[in-house]
Amino acid sequence: MNIKEIAPDYSVSAQIQAGDVAELKAAGFKSVICNRPDNEDPGQPSVAEIQAAVEAAGLEFRHVPVISGQMTAQNVEEQAQALEALPKPVFAYCRSGTRSTNLYGYIQEMNRG
Repeated sequence: MNIKEIAPDYSVSAQIQAGDVAELKAAGFKSVICNRPDNEDPGQPSVAEIQAAVEAAGLEFRHVPVISGQMTAQNVEEQAQALEALPKPVFAYCRSGTRSTNLYGYIQEMNRG
């Protein structure tokens, strides 16, 4: 897992596996957001599988699915609401980490506007 810190309380990476959750917890993350729709790629773990591992580790979980190349204002708003509600620091993931990164950037722009 290649975790990239975007802000002191927000980091991202590419797709994780259930077995990665212990590392996330050890790194101090309190919450996980999945920004991938289920079945986006063959062999991708299901959202339910990751959510079960995250919650079993005592972390919070949210699913804010964003279709690659089709991010909407509603996606940004849902991510902002999740970030507002979840304990920090938050770890978010998608296929490569790009959607999770871009969502954060749009939220920052929205807050400055």
